[in-house]
Amino acid sequence: MTIRFDNRVAIVTGAGNGLGRAHALLLASRGAKVVVNDPGGARDGRGGDHAAADKVVAEIKAAGGQAVSNYDSVADKAGARNIVQTAVDAFGTLDIVVNNAGILRDKSFPNMTMEDFDFVVQVHFLGTAYVTHAAWPILRQKAYGRVVVTSSNSGIYGNFGQANYAGAKLALVGFVNALRLEGAKYNIMVNALAPVAGTRMTEDLMTPEVLAKMKPEFVSPMVAYLCSEQCQHSGDIWAAGAGYFSRIEYREGPGVRLGPQATVDDVAANIEKIADLSTTVRYRTSSEEVQAVLGG
Repeated sequence: MTIRFDNRVAIVTGAGNGLGRAHALLLASRGAKVVVNDPGGARDGRGGDHAAADKVVAEIKAAGGQAVSNYDSVADKAGARNIVQTAVDAFGTLDIVVNNAGILRDKSFPNMTMEDFDFVVQVHFLGTAYVTHAAWPILRQKAYGRVVVTSSNSGIYGNFGQANYAGAKLALVGFVNALRLEGAKYNIMVNALAPVAGTRMTEDLMTPEVLAKMKPEFVSPMVAYLCSEQCQHSGDIWAAGAGYFSRIEYREGPGVRLGPQATVDDVAANIEKIADLSTTVRYRTSSEEVQAVLGG
């Protein structure tokens, strides 16, 4: 099997550096026409420089691929719509959306300003929603689409000093859970990526030896698969990094049925049984879990 993207059009946000650049280069090398989006800001989202996106476009073209630049911020509704319009104007349609754009403004929660909290959520969560919302009618009309959102192990498992980032990244898992159901009848597969990579976001947190093992391009094969026609998975979380690939999921324990008259004392007396996860169940919709709660 050879995965190709001939005649497919992809958007990769935040593609001027790191993971986004690696994703864009791989998709283009396999035949995709790529919109390379990046406003060229610093790691905290401040500033801007068109050179970041333009450099990646030049790399793709030099290798014989097709690409165009876009410099809009995903955090701006009109900008997000223009990212999608860039794909339509340049290539006539859209098939793939890789939501990769992100920033960091890390501080312990009491030292974090709400402005920094809001902006990180705006870029990671709302920015993903804005771009995907603009793309969705095109994907639905053609009954084909592949959407990848970038979550993080910081949101799934937690990380000190990243309440803003972690909260936004886990919100994207809920976003994917809903869009999996809405996209199913239109052949739109929506998945979440939890990458582990050395990028400018993490370069000051890792040694050179570790960074060498965690190049962004080691994550991109997972993204490319999730963007392919062959991918029939949707609504899942995928870990990738350093040549490691895995699926992450939430499971629920069997619980304890204490009855409608249960008191807080009953809960306290049974907390270890309630917390027991020695056997688990995987639910794929909220209604499945509600039925289990009701004993159905």
